Amino acid sequence: MSSTAHMHGGIGESIKRKEDGRFLRGRGSYLDDHVLPNMLHMAILRSPYAHARIKSIDTAAASKKPGVIAVVTGELMAQHKLAWMPTLSGDTQAVLATDKVRFQGQEVAAVIAETKYQAEDALASIEVDYDVLPAVTSPDKAKAEGAALIRDDKDGQKDNHIYHWESGDKSTTQAAFAKADKVIRLHTFYPRCHPAPLETCGCIADVNGATGKATIYMTSQAPHAIRTVFALVTGLPEQNIRIISPDLGGGFGNKVPVYPGYVVATAASLLLGRPVKWIEDRNENLISTGFARDFHMTGDLAVDKNGKMLALRVHLDSDNGAFFADAQPSKFKAGLFHIVTGSYDIPTAHVTADGYYTNKAPGGVAYRCSFRVTEASYLIERLVTNAALELGIDQAEFRKQNFIQPEQFPYTSATGWVYDSGDYPKAMDVALDQLGYAELKKDVEARRKKGEVTGIGIASFTEVVGAGHGAEFDILGLRMFDSAELRVHPTGKAILRMGTKSQGQGHETTFAQIVAEELGIPAMDVAVEEGDTDTAPYGLGTYASRSTPVAGAATAMVARQLREKARKLAAHLLEAAEEDLVWERGKFYVKGSPERSKTIQEAAFAAYTNLPEGMQAGLEGVYYYDPPNMTYPFGTYAVVVDVDKGTGQVKVKRMVAVDDCGVRINPMIVEGQIHGGLAEGYGIAFMELITFDDEGNCIGSNLMDYLIPTAWETPKFELGETSTPSPHHPLGAKGVGESPTVGSPAAYVNAVIDALSPYGITNIDMPVTSDKVWAALRSKGVTE
Repeated sequence: MSSTAHMHGGIGESIKRKEDGRFLRGRGSYLDDHVLPNMLHMAILRSPYAHARIKSIDTAAASKKPGVIAVVTGELMAQHKLAWMPTLSGDTQAVLATDKVRFQGQEVAAVIAETKYQAEDALASIEVDYDVLPAVTSPDKAKAEGAALIRDDKDGQKDNHIYHWESGDKSTTQAAFAKADKVIRLHTFYPRCHPAPLETCGCIADVNGATGKATIYMTSQAPHAIRTVFALVTGLPEQNIRIISPDLGGGFGNKVPVYPGYVVATAASLLLGRPVKWIEDRNENLISTGFARDFHMTGDLAVDKNGKMLALRVHLDSDNGAFFADAQPSKFKAGLFHIVTGSYDIPTAHVTADGYYTNKAPGGVAYRCSFRVTEASYLIERLVTNAALELGIDQAEFRKQNFIQPEQFPYTSATGWVYDSGDYPKAMDVALDQLGYAELKKDVEARRKKGEVTGIGIASFTEVVGAGHGAEFDILGLRMFDSAELRVHPTGKAILRMGTKSQGQGHETTFAQIVAEELGIPAMDVAVEEGDTDTAPYGLGTYASRSTPVAGAATAMVARQLREKARKLAAHLLEAAEEDLVWERGKFYVKGSPERSKTIQEAAFAAYTNLPEGMQAGLEGVYYYDPPNMTYPFGTYAVVVDVDKGTGQVKVKRMVAVDDCGVRINPMIVEGQIHGGLAEGYGIAFMELITFDDEGNCIGSNLMDYLIPTAWETPKFELGETSTPSPHHPLGAKGVGESPTVGSPAAYVNAVIDALSPYGITNIDMPVTSDKVWAALRSKGVTE
């Protein structure tokens, strides 16, 4: 690569991230860096109980505390019709509790004071009289006879059931199971975990009573969608609401929902006429904001005597917490879980799902994946591993003989997904070759004969990202398109404004590289802005691995529109016919006369100074991209583990991850994303867990109990890749620039299962803690 090409920063170049200059120098602009004149501070009183009726709330003492300006309760919010708000799943959620609390940590009251410390201090003076009710802490308890009714606020709600949802063909699946030679069953629980971003959630609400303008600084991954929801909740005209989402210290889905603190702060600012700032602490973030997973899943896999998969039957019970607030497409009640057939050519499948209210925090989010795809991938891979063990077939060979083959694409799955392209055997082969699978198998067998506990785990996955075509995919009726507005200045520099919002993915670099590739303007000359609803075009935001497949495509499309106008300008300058011009990245030249050329910068200057007659001035445009289909990145992950028989400690010896995500805009950024996903996968497989006791007390509401891996625990990762660009995507890529990291938890746990398989242990569930493994070994009589 020439030095000129390297400086250009087009697609495929690992240029350094543009945004890191300010981050590394401590010049990032995060929510808590913002201080507005005359600003007040808010703190929230939360329920200590998971389920209790509120008999009374006495705020008199708190109101007299130094610096306290106001104490807000649900009753006050109800007077302004703001006690309840809509959720992203079409349910309703209490802003401040009025009748009863429905999970530990639910918002009960708020104090607004001159300083944060005064607000926090006054919380202790609020007296709430609770009548404690029985807590419901799982779907099984939620559907049990006589279970306490959680949502007695809803007319017609007679039990704790939220929804029933199905996908696939029940009758053909039943018929296939009737003919099967063997049926493998797995019941597994993917426990609740939390995105736990470095920065917690918060907002600064500034409602100007004179102008009616509400400016809200917010830790939001989807500022435009939040603005629309705010307009619906508060009754403020949408054009008078400005959401500004500054730099975000991580999100991972946690900063998609609308949280009660946002609404209360905005209402307080409206009533008091002063800006109000609210930032939650770590305990509040873990106990009350959007969680992930919490799926109880049962899978049955039908196979014939040769190990050919015939049918898949899956049921899940989803623990949705006290309010159905999942951030996912409206049509799919359990997200995109019906991708559960994965990478396999399974002729027929039937998937059913039921959602239940429980006394836990609401808001299932797409934590480091598309909507609920990780849970689906985890289930099918655990099931496939168990099937291989029961059939006595090597787990890699069992997968390969049942993969969808390259010549079968485009492939329609048994649950209706249209996979555009792929080469699953190739990804598997690359991973196994990099791991040295054949020799490792011999080594594992030899070591097992010596009494060592060791194993190799494999997980293949097909993710579905880029939601999605507007006819099928929306949130609260908002079609899941995304946008890009590109303006090239007279001097040939450019500004790109997006409807997305980065939380660390490197958007300022990645999207600039797309412009560099399509227009020839160096990436360093393209400024990228996101997160301000007054300046950015309307978009649905960044979550569920959708920003680059959708907004990246919008960027490519608007750049191509501008390139066509630049062609007309260049033809005018060169006094040549448009059809006689040849495009070479960064310039047009006359066919056969390359010395007669005009750069994109010269064309841009002409757009403001030397136009053809009748052409509108300027070189700018906006594009709203509604993808025709989802994209389907895939890969294979392989893990080698050793288990200490004396303690049950699992040691990860090797981790190989092979991903195919199409064209990699910036390979270095993609590798970083994959490393991050693998670290999170390791944490979920071995450490991270939020659980609850019988009274609904949250265990895992601080970083002493909720364990997050550090560099000390996280193993070394070895990356590989394949690339099979899709012809159906404007960028010629599947999930371009996004990291499909759904396989890692399954791969880790599959390795432990394989290690323990000689002892007949096949049902270790996440997180794989030492005490679980130790107990499993002791149950089979294994000692050190």
